[in-house]
Amino acid sequence: MRRNECIAMLLAGGEGRRLGVLTKDLAKPAVHFGGKYRIIDFTLSNCIHSGIETVGVLTQYQPLVLNQYLGIGSPWGLDRREGGMHVLPPYVRSKGGTWYKGTANAIYQNIGFIERYDPEHVLIISGDHIYKMNYDLLLEAHKEKRADATIAVITVPWADASRFGILSVDEDSRVVEFAEKPKKPNSNLASMGVYMFSWPVLREALIRDEADKSSSNDFGKDIIPTLLKEQARLFSYRFNGYWKDVGTIESLWQANMDLLDDEPALHLDDRSWRIFSVNPNRPAQYVAPHAKISSSIVNEGCLVDGEVNRSVLFQGVMAAEGSIIEDSVIMPGAAIGRGARVIRAIVGEGAVVGDGCVVGSIDSEEIAVVGSGETISLKAEMQEVEQV
Repeated sequence: MRRNECIAMLLAGGEGRRLGVLTKDLAKPAVHFGGKYRIIDFTLSNCIHSGIETVGVLTQYQPLVLNQYLGIGSPWGLDRREGGMHVLPPYVRSKGGTWYKGTANAIYQNIGFIERYDPEHVLIISGDHIYKMNYDLLLEAHKEKRADATIAVITVPWADASRFGILSVDEDSRVVEFAEKPKKPNSNLASMGVYMFSWPVLREALIRDEADKSSSNDFGKDIIPTLLKEQARLFSYRFNGYWKDVGTIESLWQANMDLLDDEPALHLDDRSWRIFSVNPNRPAQYVAPHAKISSSIVNEGCLVDGEVNRSVLFQGVMAAEGSIIEDSVIMPGAAIGRGARVIRAIVGEGAVVGDGCVVGSIDSEEIAVVGSGETISLKAEMQEVEQV
């Protein structure tokens, strides 16, 4: 098997607890986004655009839908005889096996897969971020600095800094300090969870980390701090484009709303950097004569007979006569009944908001959520009132 200069290991086993009912039976990378995509489409598309043709996708939590969606990697051009996309779940070995204990342990358990391709460098990426990034530029910066590891970083608001791994760097972009989700951050330069490693350095670090029984086997908590302590050549790579960690209901909703701006920071119609996805093959949308749609994304197979304002409708959504959908995300196959109102909300796949029901409020700071397959009806609401 020919040697690869760089292969990618895509961590896609996230449980996504902060997305609540949206990830009850679904891995976070498989969550729908932007009217026609799933979150994992972005990192897979970045790989193929960046010339990375060997991608290991590490799955674990609720993998059924995600595995079915990935198939053999055809939509992203990763269905190849050499390299291509490989789904890598945890498995039982001759000496036993365990679930992936952390991000570092997940890569450790797949050292054998990586060594099949004998790479010079290994890119570690996540399947739950929304962004467009040329990883080849990251690799070039990594090689130019003769780095052991290069961490892609982005400047975040100070108020959000404690949610991320935070770096301090010198004038040469070398990392001098790293703290995972610090309570009082010294910097607002945040790790994007995108790491480029020289493979010999990473391999040794993974083996030592696995032998450390006190380790949590995590890149941010263990691998990076240990390399920094050992004075390895750690550098940062600044990314200036759009990047969003959609790990919460609010961030997922906001990232969808960002697409509706007059000048969106994330251009999905950029033909030079298309985001590839599985085509739903649905009939064209139908908009009734008296329906109203403004500043919205409405995908294939939708039937709109109501009012849709600044919202994202995935394929097969039904919006009945007199319904109002505003500042909301309606996922595939959901149905909004006659006279129903959905405002500042996310409605899950296949959910039903019955006739006359109200979900969400323009005055609420929180985003209302209807879980996948859930039914909201006036009868149920009346029963809840009676019980109170």
